[in-house]
Amino acid sequence: MSDYDVPAGIDVLRVFCGPDGRHGNALGVVRDGRDHPGVASRQELARRLGFGETVFVDDPERGHLDIYTPGLRLPFAGHPLVGAAWLLDLEVLELGVGEVFARQDGEFSWITARPEWAPPRTLERYGSAAEVEALTGPPPGEGWLYVWAWEDEAAGRVRARAFPRRGDSIDEDEATGAAALLLSAQLNRALNIRQGRGSQILTAPAPDGTVEIGGRVLLAVQG
Repeated sequence: MSDYDVPAGIDVLRVFCGPDGRHGNALGVVRDGRDHPGVASRQELARRLGFGETVFVDDPERGHLDIYTPGLRLPFAGHPLVGAAWLLDLEVLELGVGEVFARQDGEFSWITARPEWAPPRTLERYGSAAEVEALTGPPPGEGWLYVWAWEDEAAGRVRARAFPRRGDSIDEDEATGAAALLLSAQLNRALNIRQGRGSQILTAPAPDGTVEIGGRVLLAVQG
């Protein structure tokens, strides 16, 4: 299925867009999850769509969501939740891991989450942003890899790229909220992350151990 060539009833968002409105990570949102009951049906649709994640809305008023990559079901993911909170205009989203609080602040949409909800990632620091830029594909190895370097450490500006390395159709993830959450928690500081081709993710850790993740969301296709 080509980019943004989606069936009726599916919206396509771009989440964590850059300051110029470009880039961001594509997200498929199935507005009525009842149209695709069962894990197998949802997994097949997510595979056909080919987005990094597809989210199924099981209850739009309560914000009950179900998230899939092309190859597996996820208990938590950053950019689907930021996008869904913006699209549904909700202050609370319900997941199996717990309640995710959301808010809108000007051009940015934010969610609050706990680092332990995020799937494991290897966070590998490089010596310079240029080294991150120079990567031509996933480094050798297996498992989710998030490479990063400081662009301006004093200002909290980070250059990052993400490689799922899980054997599906996604070689590089354009913008990864869960990895940004883990990095912000590890460094215990607010970050302004430029990931992929030019996506932007903001983070802000809180004293209670949670981390806010924020970014711009745009509607690319209304299903």
